[in-house]
Amino acid sequence: MSARDSVIRRFADSHGWGAAEVLPIPGDASFRRYFRIVEGDRRAILMDAPPPEEDPQPFIDVAHYLTGQGLRAPAILAADAAQGLVLLEDFGDVRMRETVDAGSVEAERATYAQAIETLARLHQCPPADVAPYDRAVYQREAGLLTEWYCPARGLDVDVTGYTRAWDEVLDGMDASAPAVTVLRDYHAENIMLLPDGAQGLLDFQDALVGDPAYDLVSLLQDARRDVSPALEAEMIAHYCYLTRPVHDFDTAYHVLGAQRNAKIVGIFVRLWKRDGKPRYPGMIPRVWAALERDLAHPALAPVAAWFDANIPAELRDPAGILGGEFAL
Repeated sequence: MSARDSVIRRFADSHGWGAAEVLPIPGDASFRRYFRIVEGDRRAILMDAPPPEEDPQPFIDVAHYLTGQGLRAPAILAADAAQGLVLLEDFGDVRMRETVDAGSVEAERATYAQAIETLARLHQCPPADVAPYDRAVYQREAGLLTEWYCPARGLDVDVTGYTRAWDEVLDGMDASAPAVTVLRDYHAENIMLLPDGAQGLLDFQDALVGDPAYDLVSLLQDARRDVSPALEAEMIAHYCYLTRPVHDFDTAYHVLGAQRNAKIVGIFVRLWKRDGKPRYPGMIPRVWAALERDLAHPALAPVAAWFDANIPAELRDPAGILGGEFAL
């Protein structure tokens, strides 16, 4: 047993799980690890967020905020933030992703409609006490594309011009947009379907206060599964019916879609090349296709022009991105 495993065992023991099995749950893109602890008919989830790479306090704070607003985040059963350990309510194994993949078109529509309704409820709440999703964050995230994707394709691009194009586009955003809690990773693999019919929320530790369109993009331009254009349009209309946006929601949706998808392309290359996680390149074509659709919006003209001048079409072809062109 490693030293870290001993710390985890002592934490579980000290909170009444002395006889429990500690079973690892496969992880994904971060340093965090998760375990299911089982003792008889009792179950809980243990989050291992080891410092200094991870800090569980933002997750704890946002979980308390969400549950305080009547939304279904896991209850915090125990925590030692200094050691990076949190004991959580177990939401089970039924994720939205696998359920909608295996179900009918009608069931998919109903599940997405419920996820949209959850966002509408969240956006009617006072925002959480978290940092703003401001211009500096948008630019830093969009810059992941030029930092990681472009070198991987052997491209020497105009980084200053890229930043300038994004500034021009972001200047055109409607300042009347309400400030809401943005979970930032709201998609079908982070939504659990609970036995009582509710949807449980996960992976919200990076929440910021920003534009309500962002989490719709995260859900409907999902990097991990195909969402049909018809379903995307229907769910945007459903959200707008529920919330009656006062700002230019269509422009915000496509601007933040392009920003998020540029970021994700960069992150997925980084996860592959730096962190040795080979599943991510296979998702890049889907993200590129969504990015191309967003760039077609008139509000993205400066950024679209930059792409045309700096990244040739044959190096952003969704069908050819895995054809060996990456510099390994």
